Amino acid sequence: MSEDIIRVTDLSTRFFTKEGTVNAVSNLDLRVERGEVFGIVGESGSGKSVTALSIMDLVDSPGEITGGSIEYRNAEFADAVRDDHPDAVDGEFVDLLGVPDAARRSLRGTSFSMIFQDPESSFNSSLTVGEQLAEAVEVQRRASARPRSGRARTNREEYTFGNYALSTVLPSQRYVREESRDRAIELLEMVGIPDPAQRAEEYPYEYSGGMLQRAMIAQALAGEPDVLIADEPTTALDVTIQAQILDLLNDLQQETGMTILLITHNLGVVARMCDRVGVMYAGEIVERGALEDVFDRPVHPYTQGLLGSIPDLEGVTGRLQPIPGNVPSLIDHEMPDRCYFADRCPKAMDECLEKPPEFDVDGDHHATKCYLAEVEYAESRALPEGYFEAEDAAGTDERPVADDDEPAGRAGSGTGREATTNPAGDAGTKGGESE
Repeated sequence: MSEDIIRVTDLSTRFFTKEGTVNAVSNLDLRVERGEVFGIVGESGSGKSVTALSIMDLVDSPGEITGGSIEYRNAEFADAVRDDHPDAVDGEFVDLLGVPDAARRSLRGTSFSMIFQDPESSFNSSLTVGEQLAEAVEVQRRASARPRSGRARTNREEYTFGNYALSTVLPSQRYVREESRDRAIELLEMVGIPDPAQRAEEYPYEYSGGMLQRAMIAQALAGEPDVLIADEPTTALDVTIQAQILDLLNDLQQETGMTILLITHNLGVVARMCDRVGVMYAGEIVERGALEDVFDRPVHPYTQGLLGSIPDLEGVTGRLQPIPGNVPSLIDHEMPDRCYFADRCPKAMDECLEKPPEFDVDGDHHATKCYLAEVEYAESRALPEGYFEAEDAAGTDERPVADDDEPAGRAGSGTGREATTNPAGDAGTKGGESE
């Protein structure tokens, strides 16, 4: 029986800007099982990357995690922090927001690692790729040699200024040891880079985009993490290299058994890689479940819209169906107290003016934040055409009333705005075919 390795409960991450408070992640719940590939998919601006950064504790100012918990299952870590922070420990789970920053940082690399969107900005252009990988390996080896409990930490592996001064004349005192350099070459070979010993001596600008992405994956694997977070790992790569990177991640996951949290806007990548998926919109997960449940039996109109906006090469050729309207503003005073998707939804009804809870669709395995899981769409309860435009224009409770001679339904027209988005336009084909 599978077990959770990450439990995120009621997580909120906000950015405090001059324009107002941006609710990037709002009361998010997430469960990731050990050894699975869990995909988070949604349009740009839906909160996917901020969710990943929150788990990694990498949210920079003016951002701040303002509520909730992020629990990580690790018996060794739980034992190390239990005495000093008993309130943060629940069995083998530790609430990472309830322990000091230093304790959370100790998990980076050895427990959590991340593949960032832009590999070029993640490498130092003045150092060779091999040097940077070897340093990452060395850091993780020194970190793993020390207990994670701050109270019990020793200094035997710390690298002092005295060590640095000696390293200028004594090679044996260098921070990066020869074993770590050899491991760096092994990692480059593991991710499929040819002539790894030679490539280790080259600088990032000498690598192609695909090779640099592979090098970033190698760097993420330096500490043999339990959880690998891959944030848009195939962005800006051509389709052939995309397929190679996905095959590489799949092979590494099967070989090591690590858990992968995959962040993407590409439904083709999700179909190819993931065991379960969460669909994210406006800072919250609006539908979650096993891959086949969400793809074959979607309930939320947003999920249906994402799936409807990708080409189906096996079906009848026709025009794509983009989702009308735009991603909503996440600024606090501009967010309505209702379903955030209602103004773009072709099936918006009176019920949608209230914030929907999460409904179970198929037991605990498939759930959605949409009233359509409980009630059937009826035109008699549909909101009239232009309802939300009037709301935005007037800022009052006065709303247009549907003509008695006309159906109240919105005929799939969404908001009536001219702008449309096609968030999954590069998603490839249905059913997990290569992009």
